[in-house]
Amino acid sequence: MRKYDLIVIGTGAGMNVAANAAAHGLRVAVVEHGPLGGTCLNNGCIPTKILLYPADVIRALEDAADIGVHGSVSRVDFGLIMQRVHAYVDEGREEMERALAHSKNPQMYRDTGEFIGDYTLRVGKETITAPKILIASGARPLVPPVDGLRETGYLDNVSVLSLREPPESLIIMGGGYIACEYGHFFSAVGTKVTILGRNPRLLKEEEPEISAIVKRRFSKYAEIHTNFEVVRVGRADGKKVVTARDRSDGQTYDFVADEILLAVGRQSNADLLKPEKTGVQTDKDGWVVVNEYLETTKPNIWALGDAIGKHMFRHTANYESEAVWHSIATGHRHPVDFHAVPHAVFGYPQVGSVGMTEAEALAAGRKILVGRARYTDVTKGYAMGEEDSLVKVVVEQETGKILGCHIVGTDAAILVQQIVYLMNAGDQSYTPLADSQVIHPALSEAVVAAFARLAPPEHEHHAD
Repeated sequence: MRKYDLIVIGTGAGMNVAANAAAHGLRVAVVEHGPLGGTCLNNGCIPTKILLYPADVIRALEDAADIGVHGSVSRVDFGLIMQRVHAYVDEGREEMERALAHSKNPQMYRDTGEFIGDYTLRVGKETITAPKILIASGARPLVPPVDGLRETGYLDNVSVLSLREPPESLIIMGGGYIACEYGHFFSAVGTKVTILGRNPRLLKEEEPEISAIVKRRFSKYAEIHTNFEVVRVGRADGKKVVTARDRSDGQTYDFVADEILLAVGRQSNADLLKPEKTGVQTDKDGWVVVNEYLETTKPNIWALGDAIGKHMFRHTANYESEAVWHSIATGHRHPVDFHAVPHAVFGYPQVGSVGMTEAEALAAGRKILVGRARYTDVTKGYAMGEEDSLVKVVVEQETGKILGCHIVGTDAAILVQQIVYLMNAGDQSYTPLADSQVIHPALSEAVVAAFARLAPPEHEHHAD
């Protein structure tokens, strides 16, 4: 048995902790059953955003007709797009490989780890132990128990990156951010896209008004069905057939395409580790249970990132890794703060969001004010011609504290970031924004306009 000071399972954000620990003299083991870099580098944030920028360019050219500029795309070089993705990902992964190859600390174990007792794992033929362990093992695509799905075959967020040519037609099972982002990409490069979402709304976690705008605008380029549950998958005449039931009336419909992309959710990889054998509990869905300090139910074992299923973003996992390393290095615990976790959906149109939705704030018993503005309410937005857009802000009535900001439209991710900073500064109110000069004419004025129109919720205009 080999003994270490710290074992880190996973080479995504977990590597932040492993590198810090090794630099401070701890003897560290790192366990990884897949490619180095985790989901973000290999088949998540990084490759998808390289894919999506060409799609953004295509849609921007098409949208330009609304402001008097007419053009067309003569050719989409799918091979070059994929080549650029793999070149960037491979370079990042190879850089990690080179760094670890020249270092004996951390010590790499390239296999699936499995707990066989307290603080002890079997990795391949090796047995390793440490008094401190971090589970950062990530997640994998959730495969629902749909009749015929496995036999018929499907793409997921990993295998889709191996395509050499875009399919002529594609059915995407799911209505979340992966469905919207890949739907945007494939529809832009010429694939006929059909989205089948089980929930009544597309992007169900977003503000209903935001979801409605995304569905309305994206429906120009993809066939979108929400509240549809897939009940069977099969083959006919060389095509893949997906049978789905409309949950509103019980009627079933067949959808036919060349390929199926599975995007119905994620499941924790923690089950592969057998965490119960070292006293680490998981919930009914398999996510590792942690407290506000990211501690599991076993002392000196922490978990973070996708494995815990709370906020499955790499920037959040990086933040969590800082909190865990602080606990390991100093012995002092600080609770993680998730009040202002930002995220974006890089689909068409783009969504940027942080904090509470209106419904969440009301459910929490907050007295709130809500403000809205469209891009076209300001000069720059009018110049862009993006009428179907929205900035929505939620503020605590008594204090002016920003509780949430939700944006749909071009550069939504950039616009919402300025609110993230305010939500982490001072008294977290919007006062600095109100007291600041705002460049004119710029799209940031739409954010200011939303705060200038705060009103009680009962005065709101709700989405159609």
